[in-house]
Amino acid sequence: MSAETKDGKEAEFEIKIDTSKMSKEKAEAMMVAESSREDKWESPSFAGGLFMGKFQPELIVPFPEQTPEDKIIGDKLCKEVAEYLRANLDPDEVDRTREVPKKVLDQFTKMGLWAMKIPKEYGGLGLTQVNYNRVVSMVASYCGSTAVWLSAHQSIGVPQPLKLFGTPEQKKKYLPRFREGAISAFALTEPNVGSDPAKMSTTATPTPDGKHYIINGMKLWCTNGPAADILVVMARTPPKIKNGKEITQITAFIVEKGTPGMKTEWRCDFMGIRAIQNGLISFKDVKVPAENIILGLGKGLKLALSTLNVGRLTLPAACVGMGKQCMNIVRNWANERVQWGLPIGKHEAVANKIAYMSSTLFAMEATTWLTSAMADKGGNDIRIEAAMAKMFCSEAAWKMIDETMQIRGGRGYETAESLKGRGEKAVPVERMMRDCRINRIIEGTTEIMHLFLAREAMDPHMQVAAEIMLRVPLGRKLKAGLKMANFYSKWYPTQWINTSMFPGYSEFGPKLSRHMNFVERTSHQLARSIFHAMGMYQNTLERKQVLLSRFVDIGTELFAMASVCALAKLRHEKDPANPHFVHLASYFCKESRRRVDALFAGINDNDDRQANKIAKSMMAGEYKWIEEGIMKCYED
Repeated sequence: MSAETKDGKEAEFEIKIDTSKMSKEKAEAMMVAESSREDKWESPSFAGGLFMGKFQPELIVPFPEQTPEDKIIGDKLCKEVAEYLRANLDPDEVDRTREVPKKVLDQFTKMGLWAMKIPKEYGGLGLTQVNYNRVVSMVASYCGSTAVWLSAHQSIGVPQPLKLFGTPEQKKKYLPRFREGAISAFALTEPNVGSDPAKMSTTATPTPDGKHYIINGMKLWCTNGPAADILVVMARTPPKIKNGKEITQITAFIVEKGTPGMKTEWRCDFMGIRAIQNGLISFKDVKVPAENIILGLGKGLKLALSTLNVGRLTLPAACVGMGKQCMNIVRNWANERVQWGLPIGKHEAVANKIAYMSSTLFAMEATTWLTSAMADKGGNDIRIEAAMAKMFCSEAAWKMIDETMQIRGGRGYETAESLKGRGEKAVPVERMMRDCRINRIIEGTTEIMHLFLAREAMDPHMQVAAEIMLRVPLGRKLKAGLKMANFYSKWYPTQWINTSMFPGYSEFGPKLSRHMNFVERTSHQLARSIFHAMGMYQNTLERKQVLLSRFVDIGTELFAMASVCALAKLRHEKDPANPHFVHLASYFCKESRRRVDALFAGINDNDDRQANKIAKSMMAGEYKWIEEGIMKCYED
């Protein structure tokens, strides 16, 4: 669906959002973002269907399992890595010194851990996504910094985009190097550019003969960057000119360590994961061969998004590992610590926290291993599932570590080394909390995940109704109106009258079947609510970010509910005498249903408008009086 200029010619981008009333800067940012999206998604999406009232349990049931052969591979590697790390790595020393010992990094090379996702034909281990995530989850449960070294290298670093989009020559040249110990990084963010690629200032200018590009600029928060041997660097290449307008081009380049002009200006120091190599990197007249472009000119953001669709699956796996460690700590402490004559776990206030943590961890496992298995299987569009898993697990993990610290009390707030120094168990809750906090930020903040998911969730509606909201000739608008009327006259009634009106899913058993019924029924309610919001706000809906976030959170809760029910069904069928799988899943679903009800209530009963007014006044300095009485860390 192309926007049309006043002279009737089609614009370059398939704009599905009206940019006519936006500022020039915002319109450019929107055009860049839209051009980087996939034009068309052919494969089915379970989570995506929920936003359209399309419930497809056959996409997740039966819950996918590892083959016995693949599980053996994962079991063996996880055991080998765990035994080595326990004997050779002290996570608290890593945290204190900000260094992962070189002998450990060298051993990772011997084990092939830098090439876990590299195909065997290039010397790699060729692990499935599930086995790769199992290794990272296990390492993350022990040392967050070490896990980031591994995951940043191959989840978003060079191996992933090269596997997806590299030419045969690029793969043959670079992929074998990772089995030999080469480290990779991904350079996208800049000091003044976070999630708005239209403002990217790093440039790549072609040489007169077209055989090379000269890169100039700065990249910030480049994880593994200071230690990387090979980087993917995003830069602006000369714009295309279409109908007299400049079209921003962002291109991905492979840049090797030691290339003249590239320099690490600063190694960043963070609250947690303190031993990661992350820094500010400058590029001054860095000369890169044209054959080092990945995917093609102007396709850098498309590469980045496609890489993240799979790459961000590692983060929920790391969150699961940390969550399991929290559960182990809490279970032991809740039995060991006695207050008022009872173990604290038997006091209702603590018991409630334990129930929340246990059931939520089970749901985290379900969303993580479901999306990982989907990535291995192929055939499904998992961009929405991957983003939901990242958002759900990172938010849940933060709540889990917070509850773990609360249950441990002062011993949670005290460092592991201090505990050890005075003769107690060196339980690292304080370090784990610092390490965990980045998960709500890295690889897309929760707020960015909300916007990304809202845009993708709205896409089926935009495919039908966008031209009604765009400035297009009257003839096209009338044609689009007929198309929209034809679609919604059939679709809308089915969102009221459908199979969710009747009991179903008996194969899930009496407890879980009603939760599956709820997911189906609520998906129709969600779809209706989105449709009503489109009608009410039309082309201003994209500015209603809090409203859209509520829709996304509802969809995410439904995805988690369906996933945990599917996993509980599988586990119960394998062990019918064990009721725990069903109990945990049912408890999670009950709590999730309460959250969903509250989110729906907030759609019409909220104070969003007042909040916006208060924020505007605060930013204008009208509430500066509330800041009185402090010693400012910096002057305005």
